[in-house]
Parts: sequence; C-alpha cells; structure tokens
Amino acid sequence: MRNDAQAGQIRSRHILALVWDFDKTLIPGYMQSPLFKAYGIDEDAFWDEVNRLPEIYARKGIHVSKDTVYLNHLLSYVRNGPLRGLSNARLRELGAEIEFCAGLPEFFDSVKAFAAATGAAHKLDVTLEHYIVSTGLAEMIRGSKIAPHADGVFGCEFIERPLPPGFPKQAELAIEDAGEISQIGVMVDNTIKTRFIFEINKGTNKNAVIDVNAVVAAADRRVPFENMIYVADGPSDVPVFSLVRKNGGCAFAVYDEASESEFRQNDVLQQVGRVDGYGPNDYRANAFTPRWLRRRVQDRIERIARAHEYALASRIAKPPQHLRADDEERARRNTPPEPPAPVQGELF
Repeated sequence: MRNDAQAGQIRSRHILALVWDFDKTLIPGYMQSPLFKAYGIDEDAFWDEVNRLPEIYARKGIHVSKDTVYLNHLLSYVRNGPLRGLSNARLRELGAEIEFCAGLPEFFDSVKAFAAATGAAHKLDVTLEHYIVSTGLAEMIRGSKIAPHADGVFGCEFIERPLPPGFPKQAELAIEDAGEISQIGVMVDNTIKTRFIFEINKGTNKNAVIDVNAVVAAADRRVPFENMIYVADGPSDVPVFSLVRKNGGCAFAVYDEASESEFRQNDVLQQVGRVDGYGPNDYRANAFTPRWLRRRVQDRIERIARAHEYALASRIAKPPQHLRADDEERARRNTPPEPPAPVQGELF
C-alpha cells in the first residue's frame, strides 16, 4: 500500500489507531468472570465444558469453531436454567464489574493527548483513536469503565427476541419488553477480526455507505494500515498480527508478568516475525509497554511529517536561477557544475 507521499497526497488530517484485543490484554483474565460470579456458576467448570465440546461434536461428525463454541454453550445455560433471564441489559450492567490492568483506562486518554501534542509539534492535525476488537461479549465491554474512552467496540452480540417466521406478512408486530438472550447476532473469531480491521481501515465503521468489500484507493482510506498498532495477547491473534504488519502497521504482544509461559510464548512470536515487540500488560505511565507504544506512535507521526515534506517539495518547482558564465562551458564538457553554497534558513 502506498503512503501519502507515494500517492502524491497531502492529507489535512491524520488518524492513527490503537486496536486492542480485550481478554488478557486490557484485563488480566476473562470478561465473563463477573457473569459467572453473579449467577453462582463454577467458571472453571464452564470453560472445561467448552474445551471438551469441539471433540465431542467432532465424534458426531459436526465441526464447530473453537473460538466461538462458548457462545452457544452460554445460550444452553440460558435455556436450561443456570443463566435464566440473562439479557443484554444485564450483560452491560455486569460489564461495570470488570477489573482492568494497571494504568487503565488512564493510558487511553494520555496516549491520545500525546499523539495530538506530537502532531502539533510537527504542525500536523493528528488524532489517535482506540478500537476494541474482541471474541468476547460486546455488551459487557460497552458496560465497562473503558468504554467511554474507546472510539469503537467490535465483539459478539446476542438477539433477545428474534422475529418469527413470516413476520413481513404481519400487519403489526407486538412491542415487547426486552427478554433473555436467545440467538447469536454477531459472532467474532480470530479470523473475523480481520474484517473489522478492514472496516476501521476503510472507514466503514464511520460511514455505512462504504462497504467493507468495496475497492477503496489507499489515499482515500480513513485509517491507513501504516497508522495502525494492534495489541493482543498471543498466538490466536496471528491473523490480525499478519494483516497489520504486512501492510505497514505494527503489532505488539502482551503477557501477564507473573507467567513465564506467556513470556516465552510472546518471545517466540517476536523471533518468528509475528510481532514487532512484546511487554507486560501493565499500562502505568512509566512501565515498558506504554513507553514502547508511545514511541511507535511518535514514529508514525514523524513518518507522516517526512511524507508531508516530500509531497510538498515535489509539488513546488525550483525558481529560475541566473546562469553562471562557466555553465555553458561545463555543459559542453559534460561535467557537473560545482554545487551552490547552501542558503541559511531555506527549507526547500
């Protein structure tokens, strides 16, 4: 993908994006923990059941997604009683109980301010946006304390009262109060995440007229890939890591500092070229990870500044100069002229 300078474009506004996974990236564990606690469900037992399901179904000749089979299992818990009455509103309420990693949500606002200030120092209009793209539950994320600091949330969604067969023929549909969740509205796995990355890239999430599959010239894409940084916790995010990096963006892996296995896992990801760096999921101001991310944000803004200078210089013709007496003789001899002395204060 061409950058602004290669495309001959000088953008008036530049948008950078920090795109975040959620579980074990922004929070130490899994977002469903408050849900299980509220309904008295053994969390370990639930995930053990989920992990067994793909093999059980495979023996019956049924293929299921390992990333999203838990959604149907949650609905089984709703239908069979343990989660009876669970609604989208209740999921959003429980999202308020999610505990975040150290330094959040403060880091979201501080790095936005850093990007704006760095852009201003280069006389650029720069905005940094935060997006959360998760295989978890969108309503819980929207109810969490990080939501007001994010510019968009992509995650799994449930339908509460599906419309019945033949509903277009009904003259009037009953208006009902919200009920319990009963169907999957949006399913997100680690491959579908790449679709949402393209939505952010092309601006589909901001302008529904732009179809995510539409051909959009690089110069017209709202958030160029090279302006993206994707942050996630491990191998399951390799599809997005690869997409972002191969298009000029940056990928960063995080881990629980107390986990040697997660540290080694991320080290391997860097060694095989899946990520540009890795660090603990600690976002306090002076910790390694926010310092690394701020540096990458700064790198991108400085690249944009260089591209601006190049694009501007390429559009401005050099003024005519007086010919020196020996220029004609030099041309005949096919020898290059002596370079002119630099003019102090001249930029282009």
